[in-house]
Amino acid sequence: MSWSNWSGSVGAEGTVHRPQTEEELGALVRAASKVRPTGAGHSFMPLCASDEAIFSLAEMEGRLTIAADRTTARIPAGWSIKRLTQELWSQGLALENQGDVNPQSLAGAMATGTHGTGRDLGSIATFARGFRLVGADGTATWCDATTQAELFEAQRLSLGMFGIATEIECDVVPAYHLVERIEKRPWAEVREKYFEMAAELRHVEFWLFPHADDVILKTLEPCDPCDPPPTTTDMEEATFRRLLNIGATVPALVPTLQRLMMRSNMSGHRRGPAHTIFASDRTIPFEEMEYEMPVSVGLETLEEVVGWIRKKRLPVSFPFEFRIVAADDIWMSPMNAGPVAAISMHQYAKMPWRKLFAEAEAIFRAHGGRPHWAKRHTLQRGDVDALYPMAERYREVRRAADPTGKFLNPHLEELFS
Repeated sequence: MSWSNWSGSVGAEGTVHRPQTEEELGALVRAASKVRPTGAGHSFMPLCASDEAIFSLAEMEGRLTIAADRTTARIPAGWSIKRLTQELWSQGLALENQGDVNPQSLAGAMATGTHGTGRDLGSIATFARGFRLVGADGTATWCDATTQAELFEAQRLSLGMFGIATEIECDVVPAYHLVERIEKRPWAEVREKYFEMAAELRHVEFWLFPHADDVILKTLEPCDPCDPPPTTTDMEEATFRRLLNIGATVPALVPTLQRLMMRSNMSGHRRGPAHTIFASDRTIPFEEMEYEMPVSVGLETLEEVVGWIRKKRLPVSFPFEFRIVAADDIWMSPMNAGPVAAISMHQYAKMPWRKLFAEAEAIFRAHGGRPHWAKRHTLQRGDVDALYPMAERYREVRRAADPTGKFLNPHLEELFS
């Protein structure tokens, strides 16, 4: 196996190419019969898998170019969020929002609708203003809201099907600092006050172990300029890893272990440049499913899923993560019908997850949820059509951009061919 995703659960035999110039990339794409791009492999679905050619742009030459008005920048698409935000910071700039990890490539994060948290903050894809794409014939072209507008609209959340992005024009904002606070709160209290807090604070999310009665609440707020924090993570993982390994050996102990863990002190405080606070180290491998729920039923849905796990004493070893994300107008975005409550369900990679996820997914779907494209889901073509009114127009633009299906793989063919 020559390529695998971050968790090791998705692999492919295709040859991984790492072109260093756009010309080299174009020649390789032109010669290939099937092509898939890859970033950092943070997708849990087989979006990047191919038994033929897989392209990583992590080593491609390029530089950050900031517009004269300093509201946008042209960015090499293969740069990681970590590299990008460090470069922006050196120029006094930042992204308006990020998720809690930063190894993903900018192109990959946009292509899958990756997001952070915030009532008024959209996904990373909402920052895009234009794309330079190497198409199926190996030729580079540009698209934005006025040039090849339909291609641009589809490319905003592309799943890598419209070409390989080599440069992205992206919104940026003046550099800012954040203070992070982590504390343990009763689940009943947070359930009652969450949306009130979300209206008052720039970022507020929580983690809920399904067998515990307290949650880990995390808030981020702008603060005065300060030095980078002394640590690169919001919470240490050593104790959690030990408990996970015990639970993987004796699954019946998972509920007890969770309640034991939540008796400990769960508090933290960090301050620093925004990009150093958004991102945290995540080194424990897991599988993940995330459903974007209509915001009005988010907490109700989480309660139902947790109730099902508790009733059956199921060994779900990781906590659920709960966030809200602003609405957008992107054709294939789970947020395009309105703001969402994002519910992430995780399972330790050493433990069974397929049956658990399948049963939980039925609950998410019953409440009107739509999955994050890069997280585990079982959507079929009919589901895509039912959930996304623009699905067939999206396919039409894909067929025009790639008539032979060079950028498809079996997973994507099933949904979008």
